[in-house]
Formats: sequence, structure tokens, C-alpha cells
Amino acid sequence: MGEAVKIPVTGESEYCVTVGRGILDRVPEALGDRVAKVLIVHTATVGKLADELRSSLQRRYGQVLLAEVPDAEAAKRVEVAAFCWQIMGQADFTRTDAVIGLGGGAVTDLAGFVAATWLRGVRLVQIPTTVLGMVDASVGGKTGINTAEGKNLVGCFYAPSAVLCDLELLDTLPRNEILAGFAEVAKCGFIAEPEILDLIEADTARATDPASPEFQRLIELAIGVKARVVSEDFREGGLREILNYGHTLGHAIEHAERYQWRHGVAIAIGMMFAAELGRMAGSLSDEAVERHRRVLSLLSLPLSYPAGRWPGLLATMQRDKKARAGMLRFIVLDEIGKPRVLAGVDESVLHFAYQEIAS
Repeated sequence: MGEAVKIPVTGESEYCVTVGRGILDRVPEALGDRVAKVLIVHTATVGKLADELRSSLQRRYGQVLLAEVPDAEAAKRVEVAAFCWQIMGQADFTRTDAVIGLGGGAVTDLAGFVAATWLRGVRLVQIPTTVLGMVDASVGGKTGINTAEGKNLVGCFYAPSAVLCDLELLDTLPRNEILAGFAEVAKCGFIAEPEILDLIEADTARATDPASPEFQRLIELAIGVKARVVSEDFREGGLREILNYGHTLGHAIEHAERYQWRHGVAIAIGMMFAAELGRMAGSLSDEAVERHRRVLSLLSLPLSYPAGRWPGLLATMQRDKKARAGMLRFIVLDEIGKPRVLAGVDESVLHFAYQEIAS
């Protein structure tokens, strides 16, 4: 396995995403010398790791506290954020103190939101422990929580000081979690980096094995795509919108499933829908649509959703934060690696595209 690789994120806020194995000893360097108190936001799943990290940091920092939060999307509620704020308030956290997000994408979303809103912003270090967290949620500075009306409707842009992606943390991750996270890896292949698709198609087993060099290469490529996009468009004013490929329908499916589905599972269906929509828009070839189907199938990800759920999905999409002036916007492809915005699509066309993936 190669050395740890640093991927820079530039633009409005500059920091590095470090990818490698056994790199958690770099946490103090990421926190810096001015920090006195640290809050580690984590789930019970990584409780042992959180305890070990606290023990190692207590030798250097005055106070290291733990905030155990619910798993997955249940963490992204205002009540959970308030719980974290309460811990920080009782410990007199100041602007020179720090928050660490240790866990999957939901935890890093929450930790980022907590750090951004406490005293209008304290230092943030993200340590993602899932594939999804490494390639998507922890990189780019999007933070947020959910409401009853939809996913990530409350949030802000807030860049971390550093992101540490220790691939050793994935060695014991259940395979279905790895494959679900690979939906976001594949997304980066579809919108910008075809080498990702080539590696998955060449040998899916090695591509999805955290101990393989191919796996590290894929994680680096996916993070590189997001880093380049975010560096140019931190606040999603233009280019960054391409990262929403598959997400408009995918988020509606997550909402319909009461956030019990893994994010990547819903996004996989969303990408199949976007591919069909791109084909109907007259831009995406049959072979490119079939490549979506092939790659997602190799990753054991779903390609369809029940036909009768369309009315509810449409209503949720119309409330989505990606809609503008009541007009739905979708990212579609002209070809693999060439995304664009498709706006103002007639509902009949959307329905017809949905029928192509309906079960």
C-alpha cells in the first residue's frame, strides 16, 4: 500500500483531505496548538474508537469530551444538535476549541453543523469511518440536519480544518455498507472520472476491498473530483451542482423510506432515473445508460422503485432545496463525464422516465 496522499481543497476555505492507512496519529496536527477543549461527536458503533481517541488526545488537551449520538439519519435532528450544544455550553467551549466528527456521513454532517453554529464557528476536524463519509459527506463543507419536510433543509456551508480518511477504519465495515458507499464513488465516475468506472468493471472484488491498492486509488479519485469542484464553487452557485447527480430523486426516496435506507442505495436508483431522463432529453446514449445499469449491478445496488410511489416522490422533489422558483432541476449527462443542468422538465416527461425504472 502506498503512502498517505494529501488532496488539497482550495478556494474560499483551504484545507487538505489526507487518505492513507494508520493516520489517526495526525489528529493533533489537524487540531493545532491553540485548542484547549475538544468534543468528539460519534455513534455507539465507533464508541471504542472514540474512547481510544479521547485517551490519546487527553495527554495534550485540557478537556476531551464525548457526545454519543444516534446512528445514521436519526443523528441529523435539531434535538441531537441541541444535545451537543448543551455539552459545549456546560464545558464553556470558546472559539479556540474544536469539534471532531467521528463516524459516517450523518455524523460528519451533524458535527459540521454543530461546529459551524457554536459561537458562529469553531475548529472542525472530520474523521469519516465509512466510504460514503470519506468520498462525500466529510469533504466540501456542506453541513445540515433534516426536518419532517425533507433532508438537509437546515444547514450551512462550513469548511473543516482537515479531513483524515484512515482506510484501516474500513477493514471491519460490513460489505453492504461498503457497497452502498460506492454509489457516491460511481457517481464521481459518471460525472467526471471514467477511470473509476473502468476499475469497478475490471475487478469489482478488488475495487471494493479496503486493503487493495485499487480501493485506495478509487477513494482518492472520488475525493479528487469533489475537491476540484468544491475548490471552484464552495457555495454551490454553479459547478458544484453537478455533485447532485442522482440526488433529486434519491433524496425523495430517502424521505419516502423515513431515512431507513442507506443514502447510497437511494442515490443508485436516483442515478438510474437521471440516466433515463438524460436519454429522453436526447443527449445520453443507450450504451451509457446500460453502463449505469452494469456498474450499479456489479456493486449490488438497486435499479428500481415501486411504480405507485411516484406521486409522493414528485411532491417531495418539488420541496427539495435544489428546486429554484418552484422549478425542478436535474443533473443529466450528455455523455459519461459531461454533466449539465436540465430544468423546467414537463411532469409528463419525468413520469415517463420514472416508468423506465419502476418495479
